[in-house]
Amino acid sequence: MKRHILLAPLCGLLLASCSTVSMTGRKQLNLVSESEILSASLTEYQSYMKSAKVSTDAKATAVVKNVAQRIAAAAEAYLKAAGQQSDLQNYAWEFNLTQDNELNAFCMPGGKIVVYTGMFNLIGNGADRDDELAAVIGHEVGHAIAKHGQERASQQMLANMGSSILGAAIANKSQATQQAIATAYGLGAQYGALLPFSRKQELEADYIGIVLATMAGYDANAAITLWQKMAAASTSTTAEFMSTHPSSTTRIEQLQKDIPNVKASYGNVVKQAATPFKGTQKTTSTKKATSAKASKTSKGYKIG
Repeated sequence: MKRHILLAPLCGLLLASCSTVSMTGRKQLNLVSESEILSASLTEYQSYMKSAKVSTDAKATAVVKNVAQRIAAAAEAYLKAAGQQSDLQNYAWEFNLTQDNELNAFCMPGGKIVVYTGMFNLIGNGADRDDELAAVIGHEVGHAIAKHGQERASQQMLANMGSSILGAAIANKSQATQQAIATAYGLGAQYGALLPFSRKQELEADYIGIVLATMAGYDANAAITLWQKMAAASTSTTAEFMSTHPSSTTRIEQLQKDIPNVKASYGNVVKQAATPFKGTQKTTSTKKATSAKASKTSKGYKIG
């Protein structure tokens, strides 16, 4: 009976906190408010930029900003078409290329896009450079417009809440039993829920990324060549089930399935490449974050 009493409010909270990713139709959990995520991510972005070394390569920076502007314009066009105009007020776009050899890029909630020189150099200066860069930036913006920051923070909160409820339910057990169950629960939450869920988000961001790239006038097939390069450059030996990201093989196979459908559905959309970028490029102030958990879980996400 005690367990049911404990679970009842939790179930009610979960039902009240469900939302939908409009582009994919996937149900998601949002226990953390958007204002908390935006405030926390802005704080982290500003902190990052204070220590980051902005690239002095004017040509490379111009390439990144041009592609990012077109992807941002496509994202705004999609949100308007999806009836999510109210979300646009949360975006104050900024685009940066920073000197870091890591193969990485991120887009903070709120539209702060950063590409590392390591990623830019991996892509190179081939004919498909801009298309591959669009796949990278589209993926990162996909995380933002799908509100994965809120979702990940909510997942962690739920895991913590579940642990507390479990602790109350086994309070009458021996200390050794409690420790064993707590350990098993921790491993189950980590490898059975949190990490696979992160991989699901990554694949979703891949999908949204090729949609945005297609809307912006880029070739979505470049996402495949991008991941082929990432696979060749990877030194990770971590098993996929223990990783926060899908393997390059998994991503490529899924992209090969998705790209024909995306081109058929979005290929005739008016290309954002021909539309001047009208979004803002300034940092806006938001209320101070009130959630430590939100602050810890709202960082940008590695593409690989």
